[in-house]
Amino acid sequence: MTAASIAAPPAAAHSVDQATLRRAIAASALGNATEWFDYGIYAYGVTYISAALFPGNVDDAVLFALATFAISFLVRPLGGLFWGPLGDRMGRKSVLALTILMMSGATLAVGLIPSYASIGFWAPTLLILLRMVQGFSTGGEYGGAATFMAEYAPDDRRGFYGSFLEFGTLAGFSFGALLMLGFSLLLGDDAMYQWGWRVPFLVAAPMGLIGMYLRARMEDTPIFREDGHASGKAETPRLAQLLARHWRPMLVVGGLVVALNVVNYTLLSYMPTYLQRRIGLTTDEALVVPIIGMVFMMIFLPFAGHLSDRVGRRAMWRVSLLSLLVGVVPLYMLMATGLVGAIVGFVLLGLCYVPQLATISATFPALFPTSVRFAGFAIAYNVSTSLFGGTAPAIGSGLISWTGNELMPAFLMMAACLVGLAALRFMPETAGRSLREDPFARP
Repeated sequence: MTAASIAAPPAAAHSVDQATLRRAIAASALGNATEWFDYGIYAYGVTYISAALFPGNVDDAVLFALATFAISFLVRPLGGLFWGPLGDRMGRKSVLALTILMMSGATLAVGLIPSYASIGFWAPTLLILLRMVQGFSTGGEYGGAATFMAEYAPDDRRGFYGSFLEFGTLAGFSFGALLMLGFSLLLGDDAMYQWGWRVPFLVAAPMGLIGMYLRARMEDTPIFREDGHASGKAETPRLAQLLARHWRPMLVVGGLVVALNVVNYTLLSYMPTYLQRRIGLTTDEALVVPIIGMVFMMIFLPFAGHLSDRVGRRAMWRVSLLSLLVGVVPLYMLMATGLVGAIVGFVLLGLCYVPQLATISATFPALFPTSVRFAGFAIAYNVSTSLFGGTAPAIGSGLISWTGNELMPAFLMMAACLVGLAALRFMPETAGRSLREDPFARP
């Protein structure tokens, strides 16, 4: 029996027309793309940003810039605490319209910060403040977008449709990377260090406006409206009640997110810096390698999402975690051999990661009942991400400097995968099940 065959009875099914479903997917994915567009241009422009906005020598400035990247993640739990309950009370789409405006506005403002040579310590201070605004808005963005998409998708195809949220993740990240690489090739290093790095940040404004327009045109999800929240009839539990009643799914999500986002931010955000400063690739080569890898990942995401509807989410996560646990050190060693080895190694690492990435928005929202879905997911996801995911690039870089071992990021990923495997043991299978069910409810 496949996971999809354990579907909810017809009475519990919901359906929307294909045009509405496509708009919901686009509205969710574009917001996620905007969020990751910022991560892409920051990660791929960190050398230029650190030189423009931080004092000190090159190594110290890059480490400061990576630490600033991590600081934004420390604010994400506050965003989850604020936006999550608000989204369960007021509606998913209202929160998502606000978060995408905050994200894109803060990204635009980063590109307008005067240099350290012009305003001194105010330059890194402003960057830190803007990264905190981005972190606060992102605390509601991802959980809301995944919840929105999951509640619109049919139960038996939630994995397939949910994979397009992560397609938007990689599309936004790749677009940011391509912009930074394109300007680097077009303008050269001198112009990039002086002003060229700022231009990609300015693209965030129109992306945010388009995303807000798409989201404003959508109705809230059918399940949210049916549950009585849209009319104000349903009560949203307070934080203490959420933790008391739903601590099991929150712990499971938190553990899985340790694996998910340590791999994610090490692989996507830190890799350009690692390839350039630790492996010795040129700036442009270090940007090209992850772009090629992300293209391969984008191709396979919908297939992995569709497969998860047939074999279940647990099987996909187990294969991904075990393959990374076994393969990450050899593949890091392969990347150290040169440009071709770096491309092959990154592609294979990315494909090992795809079964996790493709199923996030189908897996995590389904672990919570409707009344606390946004809040439970957003809080658990962002607390774990802030502690382990966003700090992974800075920790990986710091461990290399401390030990002199270039494989420390690989060992960090292995440790995270062990945590993920432990959490997976307690995760119920949700493929094919209705979102109206609580998979952790006792019979």
